[in-house]
Amino acid sequence: MSEDKDILILKSLGEKIKKKRQELNLSQETLSFDANIPRTQLGRIERGEINTTVLTLYKISDALKIELAQLLP
Repeated sequence: MSEDKDILILKSLGEKIKKKRQELNLSQETLSFDANIPRTQLGRIERGEINTTVLTLYKISDALKIELAQLLP
């Protein structure tokens, strides 16, 4: 997989998380608290800056009350 495609995948994932969070009218702080992850980490995930773990994605999807698969591109 090319680096450009990797970046697009991470940005798409982050955009999906951010969109769902905003649909639920949640702040980053609230979602990060509910998912038990640092707010700064959530911000970096939403911006597509980091390749996070499956466990962290599960925590986020659980806090958003959606299936993990709904976050994947």
